[in-house]
Amino acid sequence: MNHNTPLSPRPLRHLADVQRRVMSTAQLRAHGISAADVSSHCRPEGPWQQLLPGVCLLHPGPPTSEERLHGALLFAGRPPARAAKTVPAQPGAGEPHAPYADALITGLAALALHRFSSAPPLLSLDRIDVLVPRTRRLRSTGFVRLVRTPALPTAVQITGVPVAPVPRALADAVAGLTDAGAVRRLLTEAVRGGHCEPAAIVRELNAARLLTRPHVVDAVDSLLAEGRAIAEDRLYQMVVEHGLPDPLWNVDLRLPGGPHLGGVDAYWPDLAVAVELDTRAPRQGFRQDDDALWSEYARKREHLERLGITVVHLTPRKLRESLEQQATVVRTALMASADRDPAAYVVVLPR
Repeated sequence: MNHNTPLSPRPLRHLADVQRRVMSTAQLRAHGISAADVSSHCRPEGPWQQLLPGVCLLHPGPPTSEERLHGALLFAGRPPARAAKTVPAQPGAGEPHAPYADALITGLAALALHRFSSAPPLLSLDRIDVLVPRTRRLRSTGFVRLVRTPALPTAVQITGVPVAPVPRALADAVAGLTDAGAVRRLLTEAVRGGHCEPAAIVRELNAARLLTRPHVVDAVDSLLAEGRAIAEDRLYQMVVEHGLPDPLWNVDLRLPGGPHLGGVDAYWPDLAVAVELDTRAPRQGFRQDDDALWSEYARKREHLERLGITVVHLTPRKLRESLEQQATVVRTALMASADRDPAAYVVVLPR
C-alpha cells in the first residue's frame, strides 16, 4: 500500500446509489476503482460509458440534462490530482461546486437555468458552454465548448450548479447567435423579466466586442428603448404607490423667449423640482458620444439648479432595487422647496 491507495475502497455496487450518476476518473479512483476497471465498465455494451474525456456516466442509457451539466463541469473544472483523494463520495456533497474548481455554466445553458423562456431547453442544446480561466489547459470536445476569460465572475448557484450571472451568460450566448430575432428576444427578456439592467448587458457585450455586429447593435437599440420604458413605468409606479403629488410627465423646459433648457421625465412646477432618469449605457465605438451625453446631463443640471430648480437624478437600477427609498429622496426634495428662494419662471412644454 502506498500514499495514493485509498484507505477504505468503496465497492462498485455503492456507485449505483450516487444521486448524479456521472463521475470523473479522479472521483472513481477515490472510491478505489482502478483505471482498468473503469475501462472494462466503459467497453461497448458495458454498464457504464465515457461521457467526456476523464468523465464517466454510470449507466448505459442517454444522459439526462442534469448529468450533461455536471459532466461538462467535471471535464472543464478538473481538480488537481492531489485533490482527487478528498473528493466527496457524492458529487455535490459538502462544498456545492468543489469538484469543479474554476468552471461555470454559461451561454444558452446558463440562460435556461436562469429560467429564460426564450432560451432552448437544456436537452435540445447540442453544446454546453463552460466558462473557465484563460490559463486552463483543455480544449473543447464533445458537447462541451470552453469559453475562456481572464477573470471569472461570481457564480450564481442554481440547483447545485455554478452558473454565470445573466449579463455574462447573455454575452456568451449572443457570441454564437446569428439570428437577430433570437438575440433581440433574449436581451428583451433579460430586462423585461427583471434579471438585470440594460447597462450591465451592454457592458458585457462591449467587453466581448460584439457591438460591431449590426444585428447585435439593432438589438441593443431595442433593449435600451425597452429599458427606458420600464424605468418610466417604475417612476410612475413610485409616484402613485407612495402618495407623491402628481407631476407633469415628460416635459421640456425653456426660459421665456430664451434658450431651451432641456427635457425632464417629471416636473413639479409649483415646487420647482425635476426628476431625470439616467438610462445611458456605454457602447464600443460610442464612448465619445456617451461622454458628450454625460457632459450634456451635467450642464443641464447645473443650469437648472442655478435657476433654482432642484434636479433629482435617478437610475433604472435604483428604481428596481429600492423604490421606497427613491420615493423618500423625491419627497424630501419636494418638502425642501419651501425653504428655498423662489425659482426663476420657466415655460413648460410637452415633450
